[in-house]
Amino acid sequence: MKQKVIDRVKELLGEGKIQGFLGLREQNGHIQPHLFTKPEELEDLSLGDKNKPGDARYPLNMMLIHLAQSYPDATFAVLVRGCDERGLIELYKWNQLQEERVIPIGIACGAELAQACSCSKPYPDQCVAGEKTEGVAGNPRVQEIDSMTVEDRFRYWMAQFDRCIKCYGCRNICPMCFCKECSLEEPELIQKGELPTENPIFHLTRAIHMIGRCIDCGLCEEACPADIPLRTLYKKVADIIAVDTGFRVGENRHEKCPMNVLGAS
Repeated sequence: MKQKVIDRVKELLGEGKIQGFLGLREQNGHIQPHLFTKPEELEDLSLGDKNKPGDARYPLNMMLIHLAQSYPDATFAVLVRGCDERGLIELYKWNQLQEERVIPIGIACGAELAQACSCSKPYPDQCVAGEKTEGVAGNPRVQEIDSMTVEDRFRYWMAQFDRCIKCYGCRNICPMCFCKECSLEEPELIQKGELPTENPIFHLTRAIHMIGRCIDCGLCEEACPADIPLRTLYKKVADIIAVDTGFRVGENRHEKCPMNVLGAS
C-alpha cells in the first residue's frame, strides 16, 4: 500500500503539479509529520501504522491550513484517510483551504481500525491505496449510554466531565478548530483557573461548536489525559443533527450544516 502512495507522489512531484506532500515519516524510531519536497525523501514515508493500524496520527489538515497561509500560491498533496477527506470537504466550505490547491492522497483504513473507530465510511472517495472496507453501522458506546435512564445518563456524563483538567488538548489537536478567537477562553463563559471546569459548560460548549465540523477522527479522545469519552459525545451530537436536519459532515461538497448558517444573510 505504501508503494502506491510513493509512486503517486513521485509522479506529482515529477510533473511539477505539487510543491510538496504533507505526510508522515519515520525517523529514529518515531513517526512524525513531514513535508516531502524531494522524491528521495519518500524512502522514509510512513502511513502511521507502526505497532497497530493508525496508531500514529496527526492533524495534518490543520498543518495544511498553516502551509497554505504561508504559501498561498503553492499546491500541496496531503495524506488522508476517510475522516481527513471529510475534513477537507468542510474546510473548503469554510474557505480555510482552496480546493484547487489541494491534492488528497487517500488511503483506506483496514477492518480492524474501522471497527475500533465505529466508522461508517473508513475510506476516502479519492483512494490511492488500500481496499475499501465496509463501514460500521451504529456505535456500541452511544447505544449503551442511550439505553440508560435519563438520571443515570446525567450522572455518567457529570462523572466523566469531573475528570477534566482543562488542558485544552482536545481543542488544540482538533483539525477542525480554526477559529482565531476561541469561546472556550472567554472568561464570561469559562472561568479561568477553575478545576474541575464548570461542569458541564466547557465540554457542552465545545460539542455545540463542533456541530457541522466534527469529522470523527478521534484525535481529541486520544489526546485527553483524563480518558474522557469525547468521541462518544460528539458522535451522539452528530446523530441528533443527522436526524433533525439530514446533514452529515463531509457527505455533501456544497451544503453547510444548517446549524452553521442560521442567521446568515
